[in-house]
Amino acid sequence: MKIIDELLSAKPELTNWRRDIHAHPEIAFEEHRTAKIVAEKLEEFGLEVETGIAGTGVVGRLTKGRGNRAIGLRADLDALPIQEANEFDHKSTYPGKMHACGHDGHTTMLLGAARQLAENGEFEGTVYFIFQPAEENEGGGRAMVEDGLFERFPMEAVYAMHNIPGIQVGKFAVKSGPMMAAFDIFEVTVTGQGGHAAMPHLTIDPVVIGSKIVDAYQTVVSRIIDPIEPAVLSVTQFHGGDAYNVIPNEVEIKGCTRCFSTRLQGQLETEMRRIAEEICAAWGASCKFKYERRYPPTVNTEIEARLAGDVAAEIVGADNVNLKPKPAMGSEDFAYLLQEKPGAYIWIGNGDGEGSCMVHNPGYDFNDEILPIGATWFVRMAEKSLPTLS
Repeated sequence: MKIIDELLSAKPELTNWRRDIHAHPEIAFEEHRTAKIVAEKLEEFGLEVETGIAGTGVVGRLTKGRGNRAIGLRADLDALPIQEANEFDHKSTYPGKMHACGHDGHTTMLLGAARQLAENGEFEGTVYFIFQPAEENEGGGRAMVEDGLFERFPMEAVYAMHNIPGIQVGKFAVKSGPMMAAFDIFEVTVTGQGGHAAMPHLTIDPVVIGSKIVDAYQTVVSRIIDPIEPAVLSVTQFHGGDAYNVIPNEVEIKGCTRCFSTRLQGQLETEMRRIAEEICAAWGASCKFKYERRYPPTVNTEIEARLAGDVAAEIVGADNVNLKPKPAMGSEDFAYLLQEKPGAYIWIGNGDGEGSCMVHNPGYDFNDEILPIGATWFVRMAEKSLPTLS
């Protein structure tokens, strides 16, 4: 592998940075300590730094030469509300919070790249280092865009990386088109007429009506959506009633959907609303339907995805870069940045050893062996995207 020598030598230091962040996890929009560390290090490296973007976001600006071109490199800051099960020395010191998705590693790799580019970068133009809050569930990417990210820091393309357990160390995966699915949530409230369970004929039973909605929802993907278009509709909650002998007045049904296009998001919402309202009407109940679009699909643009793959191949060899990975049904709010600018989202292998269970697991840990690899990719992306410093 062609890892930058300085980054390979810095691996112990990068590991210490990463493990300190891991031990002090902060969830969405609460990343004050982490943001402070990031800002201080960027200033130490000689970058111009702006803080408080979308609350706890940080952007560092590194300009070399007189070039007017610019790109963005993004990492996420936040942790998850999970009680860590690991017992190593750098385990979470905050009860009920842990870095179970590797954002501690992403942040560290981008910090390592920032220092390397500041000291030895061979490019002309500007690199923006984007440290984004609240990737998990709360849409920090959207918040940064709405806070003027691209107006305040003009760039022609933006790139991000995510570790994937199960992909071997020293391997990457990227392609043009969808990489991660859209994520939406829904709530259906069925209001009937409650009553005594011994006299159901005097009620409008929302449990039965709600069950029919759940059953009908199983046909949305199998019978309404085009079968060549992947989609998932999962009912995950059904709430109603408090007693054994009382038919409740209402029930709540909740769940989520996944797909790979905004058009399909619209179709899912329309069909689910129609089914819920028509079933309720047929049984004399009322229906309140709420559908919230949380994250759009993460879609790589062709030119930028090809560049991301080429850079990865230069580092680890073409045989170690999967250019046709299956897109994942998980979601990622980097999608909001890709709706505004061309760019690419690449997967880096986290390995299959200790701590390499899938992300969002209380036994997960980021693999420190890949810190220099990921940092090298960030550096080379900047240098390949921008003109060489003359």
